[in-house]
Amino acid sequence: MHAMLSTAPGGPDTLEWTDLPTPAPKKGEVRIAVRAAGVNFPDTLIIEDLYQIKPPRPFAPGGEVSGVVEAVGDGVTTLAQGDRVLAMTGFGGFTTHICTPATSCVKIPDAMPFDEAACFLFTYGTSHYALKDRGLLQPGETLLILGAAGGVGAAAIELGKAAGARVIAAVSSEEKAAFCTSLGADDTIIYPRDMDRDAQKALGAAIKTAAGPNGVDVAYDAVGGDYANPVIRSMGWNGRFLVVGFPAGIPSIPLNLALLKSCQIVGVFWGASIYRDPAGHMQNVSELFDLYAKGKVKPHISARFPMQEAAQALALISDRKVQGKVVLTLD
Repeated sequence: MHAMLSTAPGGPDTLEWTDLPTPAPKKGEVRIAVRAAGVNFPDTLIIEDLYQIKPPRPFAPGGEVSGVVEAVGDGVTTLAQGDRVLAMTGFGGFTTHICTPATSCVKIPDAMPFDEAACFLFTYGTSHYALKDRGLLQPGETLLILGAAGGVGAAAIELGKAAGARVIAAVSSEEKAAFCTSLGADDTIIYPRDMDRDAQKALGAAIKTAAGPNGVDVAYDAVGGDYANPVIRSMGWNGRFLVVGFPAGIPSIPLNLALLKSCQIVGVFWGASIYRDPAGHMQNVSELFDLYAKGKVKPHISARFPMQEAAQALALISDRKVQGKVVLTLD
């Protein structure tokens, strides 16, 4: 087998395509012959030791894969050799073969291609948990999404529309705005890459104009940094501000705004929720596959790379140039 290994902290160019022994699954595990691996923002952080998970080196990044079960360890009764699955691995997915607990795997429909399966659960799982379980999004409410053209943002657009919300997509370019409109966004806002005080005021004014007099009911912040402040100033009464990610940095938010708006600042840690509420997670997975079958959600893959070119894929993510998802593939 081969794996794209991180041997020292650094950027995408530090990864090495390495020949390794093919592992045997332990008790409770299966070995997956990987066909595709999704690429996500945490992958860019974990190789620089900037993520909350810091695996011992050498390790491969890659938190989600799809493929075929090749071998089954003792005690596994839910999966069999030949099953088509996706798996949430945390890390280790940029590889040709991976052993992972059977409990981290989900069988995928026969009609779902491997590339879509590898780009499905991380983004849609995060956004479904955020909007449904943390944001309590209701039909007719106004949803604002920061970073709406990225993986989780694009998923949030589709899920927001499926939930009956009015969706405002905030992005950094006209091209990304057009992409969000194609996904069903009702309105778009373009913000600058450099957010100074004047730009914050302009963004706040644009949000208030788009949202109307009642403000934003649910804000999905997958950007952070200086973008968060104008959003929370635009929240409606009893609004929910969802803290999803910080590619622009961790924001400083005056808590008096939460008091004045009578709004909630709600953390979204989907990865931990899977283990704390496995029954709720599986219910959400079932709902997502149902939405996929109905054509209401579908991973939008903007770029595909061979596994050996993982550095190029990660560079796209780091530069915030991605619309939808990026995937690594293996023949």
